[in-house]
Amino acid sequence: MKFYKLKMKKLRLETNILHFFNFKFLIFNLYLLFILGLAGCGSTTTTSVKPTPKSSTSPAPEEEKGPSIVINGAVLDNYDEVGRPIWKVKANKSKYDTEKKMALVQGPDAELFQDGKVIYRVQAQQAEIEQDGKLLFLKGKIVATDPNNGVVLRGNELEWRPQQDLLVIRNQIIGSHKQMQAVAQEAKVKTRENRIEFTGGVAAKSVEPPLQMKTEHLIWQVKQETLIADRPVQMDRYQGNQITDRGRGDSAEVNLKTKIANITKNAQIEMTDPPLQIASNAMTWNFNNETVKSSTKIRVYHRVEQLNVTANQGELKIPEKIVYLNGDVNAIGDRRQSLRSKSLVWFLNKQLVEAQGDVAYRQGEPPLTFTGEKAVGNLESETIAVSAGQSNGSKVVTEIIPQGKFLNP
Repeated sequence: MKFYKLKMKKLRLETNILHFFNFKFLIFNLYLLFILGLAGCGSTTTTSVKPTPKSSTSPAPEEEKGPSIVINGAVLDNYDEVGRPIWKVKANKSKYDTEKKMALVQGPDAELFQDGKVIYRVQAQQAEIEQDGKLLFLKGKIVATDPNNGVVLRGNELEWRPQQDLLVIRNQIIGSHKQMQAVAQEAKVKTRENRIEFTGGVAAKSVEPPLQMKTEHLIWQVKQETLIADRPVQMDRYQGNQITDRGRGDSAEVNLKTKIANITKNAQIEMTDPPLQIASNAMTWNFNNETVKSSTKIRVYHRVEQLNVTANQGELKIPEKIVYLNGDVNAIGDRRQSLRSKSLVWFLNKQLVEAQGDVAYRQGEPPLTFTGEKAVGNLESETIAVSAGQSNGSKVVTEIIPQGKFLNP
């Protein structure tokens, strides 16, 4: 039987209102033209239509399942109910599986649309298009680029679900942008919200501030320039290739524009210089101003001096190496010497503390206590000077505790 080539450019279903591509009519027309070609109705061609050639060897499983139609150099597109494009796929070769009612495309170059505008350009090795137009599936070395914000997502599988405004990329995800890079197992792009959710072994590293976040689920609000971890997260701050500080918490939010991180629920920060461990239920880490601040119960521990201080709230100014603590301040040294006050300023470089308001100092050797309105000194060396207030006429009270009667604070 002699095959004839048929000239086809682009098949569209035209109505008196809309002009759009309908997959069922494409297949119907292809079949009709194919049968006419078999009957001997030939014409000149730019696109060939022919059945899958049979080999002399045993047929492949695909060929045994049913007939298919092969098109070279096709353009497949799909439109919504008002005539706006949903996707356009250029293909080196496409084959329609009549049994599965699905088009298989080799070497696709696709454009994904929303409200008639291109939101992603995608290159892949292969594409599958359902006949009803609800799903576009691509696989093999995916490169998806958002032309509006410069986000590039790489993976090995991609699904475009236009009715859900959802783009899903799976299997060894690499996301890149001028602000950050991220790796994960899956990325879900909510295209209308301009939001990307990374899941599974997520490691995202921002350029400025130089910070890496490790978690199992990370939300990137691209337009708002924020990263949100709603599960336990570790944040490593870098200077060059060295980690200088590390933060942890059950959740965190980083604003890449303001360079501020809010760590909540079991928040902890470990710093190299100064050598501090800071813990609170909620902390604000300002990378721009070099501060750590908490308005809730806070604990600051100096690893070298072994001095532990708790308060109702506090702030660390990193360049100045000064800690400001307020509300029910309690400082305890390694030999159980303690200092209580309403507020305390801790000069880390000088190993000096200044306490004010209802000051009570206690040490064990020799066992004694001082009370007053102000205290200045070094808790580690137990050299503390307690003084009375100048306005209320208070006095310093010294209490000598008999040996063996010292009570721990």
